[in-house]
Amino acid sequence: MIKIIGLGPGAPEALTIGAVKALEEGKNIYFRTEKHPTVNYLKGKIKDFKTYDNYYETSDSFDEVYNNIARDIIDKYSNENELIYAVPGHPLVAEKSVFNLIELCDEKGIKYEIVPAVSFIDAMMDVLKIDPIEGLKVIDAFDMKNQVLDKRIGTIITQVYNQLIASEVKLKLLDYYNDETEIYYVRAAGIVSEESIRKIPIYELDMQEDIDYLTSLYIPRDINNKKDFNDLIEIIDRLRGEDGCPWDMEQTHDSIKNELLEEAYEVVDSINNDDIDGMIEELGDVLLHVVFHASIGKDDGYFNISDVIQAICNKMIYRHPHVFGKDKVLSSGEVLDNWEEIKKEEKNFETITDEMKAIANALPSLVRAHKVQKKAAKVGFDWDDVEDAALKITEELKEVLDVYKSNNKEKIKDEVGDLIFACVNVARKLNINEEEAVNSTIQKFIRRFSFIEQAALKSKKNLSDMTLEEMDALWNEAKKNK
Repeated sequence: MIKIIGLGPGAPEALTIGAVKALEEGKNIYFRTEKHPTVNYLKGKIKDFKTYDNYYETSDSFDEVYNNIARDIIDKYSNENELIYAVPGHPLVAEKSVFNLIELCDEKGIKYEIVPAVSFIDAMMDVLKIDPIEGLKVIDAFDMKNQVLDKRIGTIITQVYNQLIASEVKLKLLDYYNDETEIYYVRAAGIVSEESIRKIPIYELDMQEDIDYLTSLYIPRDINNKKDFNDLIEIIDRLRGEDGCPWDMEQTHDSIKNELLEEAYEVVDSINNDDIDGMIEELGDVLLHVVFHASIGKDDGYFNISDVIQAICNKMIYRHPHVFGKDKVLSSGEVLDNWEEIKKEEKNFETITDEMKAIANALPSLVRAHKVQKKAAKVGFDWDDVEDAALKITEELKEVLDVYKSNNKEKIKDEVGDLIFACVNVARKLNINEEEAVNSTIQKFIRRFSFIEQAALKSKKNLSDMTLEEMDALWNEAKKNK
C-alpha cells in the first residue's frame, strides 16, 4: 500500500489527525519537499524521512521532476511494499507528482490511499473571504501559457515560486487585464506567523521581494476590465436584441455583405500604409462583421459563433497534417501543394474546371482572373514565355479596335474583357500582383493630375478652360517628378 498524505497549507493546526497518525506510525516516509513549514513541526514526531528536493537541482523542468518522483516511488515500493508519500496542501490539488503516481499505480495494479488535508485553496478562500459558488478558477503558474483567463470569475494562481515565474505570469495577465488592475498577493496563506496579504497592481507583481514557494495570487472577478471576445458578442446581441438598435435589428446577411468587403479592403490599406493603429481599428471592423453575421445566423436558427469557430479550427487542423498529424514537409512550397491537394479532396473536386468554378465570384476581377489562369497553368495550358503572352495583348487590342465603333455593346464588352484578361496573363508571367500594379498606377495618376490642377490654380485657370495640349504639357512635366 502506498499512502499519499496531504500536509496542509503550512500551519500545524491544519494537519488532520489521520495524517499525523499515519506519519507517526508509518515507515519509508518520503516528502516531496522539506521546504514546507509543516515539515519542521513534524520532525520531532517521526523517526526518519527522505525528501526529493535534490530532484529540483538535477532536472531540466518541473514536469521532469514530478515524473521522476513518481517513478522513483514506484521503484522504492517494489522493494519496500509499504510507503508513505507526503506533499504540501491537499494531495489532489495542484500536485502533479501525485497524479503521475496515481497513473502509475493504476497501470501496475498497486493499491494506494489518499489521506486528505486542507488545501491552499481552502486557506485562500478563508483569508480572502471568497465564495467559490460565484465562480473560481485555479491555475498552476507553470501552465499559464495553456490557460485562457476570464475576468468574469475569480482566479487563483498558485506556485508563483520566484521573480522569473512572476514576470511570466504578469505578462500573461496583461493580455487579459489592464496593467493597473489590483490583485491580491498572498504569501503563506493560513500560516498565521508568516501570512502576508496585500493588494498590488498587476504591473508590480514581479517587483515583490518576498516571492517564494508559498506565494499565490488572486485576481478578483471584474467584468468591467479589458474588453474581450465575449464582450463583443454580448454587444452585438444587445444591439440586435429587444430594445436594441433599430438599424442593427433590420440587417440581414445580404444587406451587409458589401460592407464586409469594404472593411477587408481598409485592412489592406492600413497594412500597405504600415499603419498599426489603423490595422487594429480595421481588423476590429472585420471581426465585428464576423460576429454580426454569426448573430444573424443564431437568430435565424442556422448557426452561431461557436459553429464558425469550430469549422475554422477543424479546417486548419485538417489542412495542416504536417503540424497536427504525422506528415512531414520541408518547405513552404510543399505546404502549398499539400494544401491544394487536401482542399481538392475536402471539396470533392474532380476536374480543374471544378476548381475554377469554386473561386469566389465576389473577388476583384483581376484577382479572380489570376487565380483562374493559375489553375489552367498547373496542367500546362499556359504561354511558354512573357513575349508570347504579350503578343496576345496586341491581338486582343486589335479586336477591340475592330468592334469599338459598332453599337454591339456586348461584343465590345467581351473584347475589352479579353484584353484585360490578356494583360493579367502578362502580369502573372512576370510575377507581378495585378491589383497592386493597377493601384500603383492609379496613385501615380492622381499625383500627376494633382500637379496639373495645382499648376492651373497657380495660373488662376480653370481646368475646364485649358486645352488638352496645355494639360498634356503639364502632364509631361509632372512625369519628370515621378
